[in-house]
Amino acid sequence: MKLFKKRYHLPGTPPGTLISNESALSQTVKSNLFYYDTNQTFDIEQPEIKEISDTLTSKNQSWLRVSGRPEASWMKELGESVNLHPLAQEDVLNGGQRAKLEAYENQLFIVMNLPERKSETITIEHLYLFWTDKYLVTFYTGSDCLYTPLLKRIQAAGPRFLSHKLDFLVYSILDLAIDTSFPVLEDLGLQLESLEERLIECADKSTLHDIHKIKRQIIILRHAVWPQRDTINQLLRDESHWVSDSVNLYLRDCHDHTFQIMDLIESYREAGSSLHDLYLSSVSMRMNDIMRVLTIIATLFIPMTFIAGVYGMNFGSESNSPWAMPELKWTLGYPFVWFLFIATGGIMLFWFRKKRWL
Repeated sequence: MKLFKKRYHLPGTPPGTLISNESALSQTVKSNLFYYDTNQTFDIEQPEIKEISDTLTSKNQSWLRVSGRPEASWMKELGESVNLHPLAQEDVLNGGQRAKLEAYENQLFIVMNLPERKSETITIEHLYLFWTDKYLVTFYTGSDCLYTPLLKRIQAAGPRFLSHKLDFLVYSILDLAIDTSFPVLEDLGLQLESLEERLIECADKSTLHDIHKIKRQIIILRHAVWPQRDTINQLLRDESHWVSDSVNLYLRDCHDHTFQIMDLIESYREAGSSLHDLYLSSVSMRMNDIMRVLTIIATLFIPMTFIAGVYGMNFGSESNSPWAMPELKWTLGYPFVWFLFIATGGIMLFWFRKKRWL
């Protein structure tokens, strides 16, 4: 499993060269043109490039959201019509970018990484924001369902939300992107608790496999989320006109969320390492218990083997030699030997328990 999936151009390729990603050929791309004023909102599905260009350049509060990775030709046409920087367009098509903030002429380019839980693995989707004075363009490599809570929030808030400027919409999207990590972290926490219970009850190779798997997921999550703290911090420290003082207060809350997420990830990282150590200790203790039982069994049979060996020699059984074994002619000789066996084993078991070896 790769930590990052990023395409690279051939060495010597001019910067800003747009080449379609292989995943874009089989991926459905959905676009929505959303704009609003203080009274109402409009949401147009699958708009044409000309309609996008006319709306973004004429409306002060407009937002184009694209779900899926577009083809290079469509991206180039859109970039030329609404003036998206070529280097940023290249980042969108290549993918695999770290969270960052780039300032171009009259334009901010923001990259955010969003973890998603698919089946039993964590995948990292990418959110790209082109922010200008008049409009906002976002590209998200995942499904359009990401924006559903935000759109419901806009509808519920009504004029209160629509009265804000575009920076508040940017904050809302960034806050949504950051908070997507919390459900994933909650699921990882439940997995760690389950693994700990399995280790205490009975550790096997499947448990070790699951420990390595969850540690790998934590590494993926850490690499994806860590730079987001610096990105939000960079936006907070920006002294230009992009963020108003009122929105800056909300961004500080986003910054606090990034710290909470990183604290949780570091805690889970330590917990994963502790689970690995606990597994090794559990296996070692289990092996010690097995060796202790086998050692006690072997120790118990050592004197019995000695007694059986002595009486199995049968020296002088048919002679009247004073050095012959008298026990061989005893009527109760055989029961006597078994008495020795049982008595010897019982005495040794009593001694082991007294020494707390059992």
